[in-house]
Amino acid sequence: MSLEGKRIVIAGGSGFLGTSMATEFSRSGAHVTIVARSKKAMTGDWTHQIWDGRSIGPWIKSLDGCDAIVNLAGRTVNCIKTPDHQDEILRSRIESTRVLGQAMRMVNLPPPVWVQMSTAHIYGDPPTAVCTEGSAEGIGLAPTVARAWEAAFAECKLPEQRGVIMRTSFVVGRDRGAGGGALGTLGLIAKYGLGGKVASGTQGMSWIHEDDINAIFTQAICDDAMSGAYIVSSPNPMSQVDFMRTLRKVIRMPIGLPAFEWMVRIGAPLFMRTDPDLVLYGRFVIPKRLLDEGFDFKFADLESALRDLYARKH
Repeated sequence: MSLEGKRIVIAGGSGFLGTSMATEFSRSGAHVTIVARSKKAMTGDWTHQIWDGRSIGPWIKSLDGCDAIVNLAGRTVNCIKTPDHQDEILRSRIESTRVLGQAMRMVNLPPPVWVQMSTAHIYGDPPTAVCTEGSAEGIGLAPTVARAWEAAFAECKLPEQRGVIMRTSFVVGRDRGAGGGALGTLGLIAKYGLGGKVASGTQGMSWIHEDDINAIFTQAICDDAMSGAYIVSSPNPMSQVDFMRTLRKVIRMPIGLPAFEWMVRIGAPLFMRTDPDLVLYGRFVIPKRLLDEGFDFKFADLESALRDLYARKH
């Protein structure tokens, strides 16, 4: 499917994933505008518009007559979950979605398709269940935020707009100057011999290669048959212990020291400035709708995905 000549706006597109997506979309012939709170140092074949994620401004002009809006906006969850941070995680997602909906109603030619980021964390952290789009949703902060996010999207999307919700797992990809995502952190941990079993090691790690997520978003923009919620993840999730074993194999690190739960609960906020639950819990998700619709994953296997990324890195 071709993006040649299409005008695409990526809201919240200055981070790791947005930069990857903008690079791929531009390479495919699209005219990309990134709408973000600040213009990062990276350069690329796209334009920038500044917004605050909650109010109408000059950025609204980029929506008028564009072919698609992709909304990735939201504060990172890779942080210590203080009450203030929890509030920002929720508000940044709801407010940005609502202001986009407001903008759609103010322009002459709103985009015919809205591709909306969500999270596979909506299914919670079941220890062993393998979740698909029809599985029960979970409890806790992340599922609550996800439900509110998707509800805001349903409320704000224009009746005539095609809407696609992407319940995404964590993305493995390269650092283009906007951070290396989850792999940047996990790779560093493994490099220093600390990438062993965490707690039981059985918690699920659902992942996807950046090339595949970019292809899925491309299909969502171009394919009029795509609508509703999709799990966006490799069809082969792994346990934490197997994921890290594969990563160590790829980077040729024979040592992977284990970490007990109490170590993570102390070390994650103290040294990594992040939430220990991000590594202590997880989920196994399968992209049933994508598989049923015949999507061909370029990197369905973790080892091949990691080898590709590290080969390109070096």
